[in-house]
Amino acid sequence: MKKLYFFIISIMISVLIVFLYLLNPIILDSLNKKITDTFFYLKGNEPTSNLVTIVDIDEKSLSKFGQWPWERKIIAKIVKNLTKASVGIIGYDIFFPEHDRNKKNDYIFAKSLQNSPSILGLMFYFDKNITKNTLPNIPAIFIQRNFEKEFLPEAQGYLANIPGLQKSVYSSGFVNMVPDNDGIVRYVPLIIKYNDNFYPSLAFEMYRLSQGISKITINYTPVGIDNIHLDNNQTIKTDRFGRVFINYRGKRGKFNYISALDVYNNTFNKNLVKNKFVIIGTTSAGLFDLRATPYESVFPGVEIQATLLDNLLKNDILSKPENKEIINIAIILIVTILSAFIIYRFSAIKAITAIIILIALIYYGEYYLFRKHLIVLNTFYPLFSIVITSFVLTTINYFFEYKNSLLIKNAFAKKVSPNVMEELLQNPTDILAPKEKEITIYFSDIRSFTTISETLKDPKKVIEMLNEYFTPMANLIIKHEGTIDKFIGDAIMAYWNAPKNVLNHEDKAVSCAIKQIKFLKKINKKIYETFKVNIDIGIGINTGIATIGEMGSKGRADYTIIGDSVNLASRLEGLNKFYHSHIIISEFTKKKLKKDYTIRELDTVYVKGKNEPITIYEVIDFGKKDFNEYNKALYLYKNAKFKEAKKIFEKLYKHNKDYIYMLYIKRCEEYIKNPPKTFNGIYKFTTK
Repeated sequence: MKKLYFFIISIMISVLIVFLYLLNPIILDSLNKKITDTFFYLKGNEPTSNLVTIVDIDEKSLSKFGQWPWERKIIAKIVKNLTKASVGIIGYDIFFPEHDRNKKNDYIFAKSLQNSPSILGLMFYFDKNITKNTLPNIPAIFIQRNFEKEFLPEAQGYLANIPGLQKSVYSSGFVNMVPDNDGIVRYVPLIIKYNDNFYPSLAFEMYRLSQGISKITINYTPVGIDNIHLDNNQTIKTDRFGRVFINYRGKRGKFNYISALDVYNNTFNKNLVKNKFVIIGTTSAGLFDLRATPYESVFPGVEIQATLLDNLLKNDILSKPENKEIINIAIILIVTILSAFIIYRFSAIKAITAIIILIALIYYGEYYLFRKHLIVLNTFYPLFSIVITSFVLTTINYFFEYKNSLLIKNAFAKKVSPNVMEELLQNPTDILAPKEKEITIYFSDIRSFTTISETLKDPKKVIEMLNEYFTPMANLIIKHEGTIDKFIGDAIMAYWNAPKNVLNHEDKAVSCAIKQIKFLKKINKKIYETFKVNIDIGIGINTGIATIGEMGSKGRADYTIIGDSVNLASRLEGLNKFYHSHIIISEFTKKKLKKDYTIRELDTVYVKGKNEPITIYEVIDFGKKDFNEYNKALYLYKNAKFKEAKKIFEKLYKHNKDYIYMLYIKRCEEYIKNPPKTFNGIYKFTTK
């Protein structure tokens, strides 16, 4: 039995974890990313290609030339000195969307750009359609293969450079970086789409031009982009949106930095730029180009551009395998089953040790793939699966080990309802003290039980048949948060909202009654096969104030309820025989129902022992249904218009041989034959 439980529960946990993995809620996805971030810490610093240098608009340069933007002739001199030093390609992580105050400086800067291998930067907007200047034409061919639905980021607006400068350079690339929900930049798009045109990132465009690549193929699958293929036979693995997972080299400062002031003064090391890629950007906090990365929360945006370019040059971008879902799900299933086996087979100490080792192996294995093969798998869900499986099955194991003691405890607990037991344990004095409280009371009774007993003859069979009936009925009451007071022969007495408060207790009592009537068909099938009898029941429900508490003699006390509201519920149950109904509720219960039910008014009556009339209702099923014609006839009857009422009741009976229609037909005929002197529409019962 224990083995079966472990197997079933481990399968259920596997399904749950796989479902969560496929759903991938933001909070769990963030936890997985945090775990992957730890791989960068373990990896530490690693060498760059030494082909990328950053010209830094740093605090020293700003102190000399003043706040940004500078006069264009200053930047022109920086570009001129870089060009003289035989720079390979210059990329600009800065923009020039406005003219210089002195337009002559724009001309000087444009001339320096014309004589240099420059690629300007530009910015796209995704939340506003603002446009500034004109976007450049990218000298490359972009092809979308197996394209069905667009997955590339699509911009709404842009910020480009002034035309005079744009025309002076080879090309341009965007510098957008979209951080994850936790603010960390892990992925960078390689291509952005605007008005059906394709635009590469600054780093990607610098790499493309350096390699002489003219054709870029974006390969799609039904669920998104799989990779970007270049005509130098290089394939770049991306996520479904065409973004690449940046393989950071370490903390800031991994690339060669040259102050913009030193380049301006031509006092820099020329070997740092000769035939190399140079990106001009800033590390100054005042220019707000600082981002968060897995290594640290303050990281220059220009160094992220440099890292992406270095990744392309070394062809070591991190990636997820094409069939990552299958691999991740397989790992989840394997570790769940393995965890279940460990908990089942080993003692507590050995199991804990084995689970810790399993967690370490999963973490190290995925780190190894990350470090050595640049493969990123989901680490959180396998670890989460191990922890959840271990916790749940260890808890179950605990219950199995203490099964004997729990069985003894449960034997005593069965003498009262679980709710009573819980309240007694928490505050026995308060729960036992008599008090008045609004509750919903329930009575049910088997019709013609004497006849059934006579048919069965054997008292043992009578008890067996009753147990077959009582068990599912009691379970339904408990399932609907009811408390079983007692079994009285063939009757059940129960109530809601005591000893514990039960929200919407009226609805729960009525819902329970409907389900009992429905379930009776299934019970009868089994009872008839065994005992050759059928059971029919009536249920009465009333809501009102009752006295609750422990009552009885010393040593023979019981937690129960008393009061007029209890007596009324009992009377309502008995009225089912008269109206040929199954469930009757009082007007007090009906007023407080919140759900929709198929309910019709039966009568307004004086019940035995009550001086005030009450309106009673028959509950037929769930769902709202109108009884317009019936209600009209009932209205006429209550207003002593017996002939008109009789016609409608006869019409209704013709289409549906419902006993209630015949009952009112007979009443109307009697009153037509013997007209009453006064008539208030209230029927008086003289028996229970």
